Amino acid sequence: MSPTPSPSREAPLTDAWVALEPGADPVERVRELRRAHETFTAAGTVARRVRPVVADSWRRSARAGVGPDGTAHVELTDGDLGSYRAEHPLARVMPLIRELMGPFASEAEHLLAVCDAQGRLLWVEGDPASRRRAARMNFVPGARWAESAVGTNAPGTAVAVDRPVQVFAAEHFSRRVQPWTCAAAPVHDPRTGRVLGALDITGGDRLAHPHSLGFVQAVARAAESQLALLSPPPAPADTLELTALGRDEARFRARGRHIRLSRRHSEIVVLLARHPEGLSGDELLCALYEDESVTPVTLRAELARLRRILGPGLLASRPYRLTAPVESDVAVVERRLATGALSEAAAAYSGPLLPGSSAPAVTLLRRRLADGLRRALIVRRDPDLLGNWALSSWGEDDLDVWQALAAVRPTAAVRARLDELEAELTAPVERIRPGPATSR
Repeated sequence: MSPTPSPSREAPLTDAWVALEPGADPVERVRELRRAHETFTAAGTVARRVRPVVADSWRRSARAGVGPDGTAHVELTDGDLGSYRAEHPLARVMPLIRELMGPFASEAEHLLAVCDAQGRLLWVEGDPASRRRAARMNFVPGARWAESAVGTNAPGTAVAVDRPVQVFAAEHFSRRVQPWTCAAAPVHDPRTGRVLGALDITGGDRLAHPHSLGFVQAVARAAESQLALLSPPPAPADTLELTALGRDEARFRARGRHIRLSRRHSEIVVLLARHPEGLSGDELLCALYEDESVTPVTLRAELARLRRILGPGLLASRPYRLTAPVESDVAVVERRLATGALSEAAAAYSGPLLPGSSAPAVTLLRRRLADGLRRALIVRRDPDLLGNWALSSWGEDDLDVWQALAAVRPTAAVRARLDELEAELTAPVERIRPGPATSR
């Protein structure tokens, strides 16, 4: 069954999104929900009294393989968490969020939480005793509370359906979370409209009130307004764009022109984009050519041709450098990987860097980028990310990735492919013996 269609972000709140109807007995409602939860986890049948938004979320949780006794896993720790938070757009509005939500959370012994678009908690603040209790179920910074990871919960479900939502007591899919009630609202990028994450208030049964949902929604809108004021101006029109992953001939956009570069020019532009300060002729010569007999004259001829192709004023010399900022797909993957945004890094990685290049510096960069990403995938153990890599043209023979995938998703097809790779690895190398001599 498909999820309940999300109303317009500006639509008024309706009873379908509020946990308790006016006048309802919270104690009786908890008992009713527990019975419904046990029926669903045992037989997959949803009782009529379960709200549609919760029923749909339970079904999505079950399809994702979430168990009712599971708990969240911490994905970002220490330095990784700190650097990722510092780079996240919501970091810029945390002072406002704390100002608006902090007093309410502290005085009512609630928790203020902020997650990213993948449901990973970035900040969890508020009453110290509540924080200690929440930590027992891994409701802590760095833990992944996506609906697909721990089932129905306010921040994870708000991100999943892109709508403010309350989750009350046994509406939570995980039994460990059922003593809690929470309300969350997504926050959007004011320029693109994409979901950046969600704001959440978590505490006891007193949060099962329409006012708590309206409050968190109002704070989310205030955060979006603040982001609009803080948004940087669009990138300068002279910013250059380079696409070099998964292709031997890079694409280059400059001053509205789209240029397909030759293999050698692709290598040169990749290296110059990597070194905005510029490279000397000798440095470029060593970076590009394995053959030491190649002369500086050859390189200067290539650079002269590249200068004509790019157009006037884009390629300077002494040292050789590009005269405008360059945004490359290589840099995008590196930034996302460095900040712990592994899903986004994997999505931006469209293949090895200039796979046909044998230029020493390009080969080194290609290997470092691919190895860094695959190591992160193996450590993360996300079956979807590992599966995407293993089924790609560059990962189909990657034994380490297939072994990691088999550990978290041991399907028959995965096991069969892993067995093939391990058999190929251990197969003896056949020696070719000369055949019998034949007379002419």
